[in-house]
Amino acid sequence: MRPRALVSAAALLVLAVAACGGPAEREPADPTVLPPAGGDGGDARADLAARAALALDKSYAALYTLDDDGSGRQHHVVATIAADGTWRVDVSGGAHGGATDVSIVSIKSGVYQCTVATATNPINPTCVRVAAAGKRVPKAYDPQVERLFRQWLGVFTDRQAAISVAEVEPLRGAQGSCYSIDSISASLKAPVDIGIYCYANDGVLTAARVGFGVLTIVSQAAGPATVQLPGPDVGGQPMPTEAPPPPPPAVEPSGSTPPA
Repeated sequence: MRPRALVSAAALLVLAVAACGGPAEREPADPTVLPPAGGDGGDARADLAARAALALDKSYAALYTLDDDGSGRQHHVVATIAADGTWRVDVSGGAHGGATDVSIVSIKSGVYQCTVATATNPINPTCVRVAAAGKRVPKAYDPQVERLFRQWLGVFTDRQAAISVAEVEPLRGAQGSCYSIDSISASLKAPVDIGIYCYANDGVLTAARVGFGVLTIVSQAAGPATVQLPGPDVGGQPMPTEAPPPPPPAVEPSGSTPPA
């Protein structure tokens, strides 16, 4: 199924890069990069930790596709990682069972869910705070993919974390090196979304395969100094990821004759 375009300011920025140079166009080489990964076991874990450390300080904006393993849909994802640590991830069809685009934004005051203005839905975006700064989005409102960009980096850099790491063959469309991540504790919840993560030598996430789908980079540009909310914090109820229940059937008054 063809994904819907996610037309926001961030998407236009990254799409402009793609239009100029074709798919997977990269910004100029950063002098702070790592050589290609090699080895496995302890070497692979050290390589992953080094790339995750670079990712913590990397500012970029990138357009991705997300193939949803559960529904067969394809989404557009725009990740904007700012130099000051704030970030925003826009997901086409990320709310209301795929009917509504959504943005997850992390700034100093917390994590917010925001509506997204598109060409087909030219609204004034608004936001609702869903979590404290650095905390996870509650499951009912969580499009999940935002976790891949920032939330697991602290685990990947922690050599004591209960994960196993092995270098594997690159995923299709990936750049850099790919690592299979698994939990080594059967009794505890996995500290990350287990699967395969691929990082370029400068720390940019270029692909991932986890339980909810396959993420692949399309194009990339330099990131901004900071990310701000796209609209005011209005409070109220966030949008759920699931589709709303259908309305109850109309009840005809007793003794009435239904229309022909």
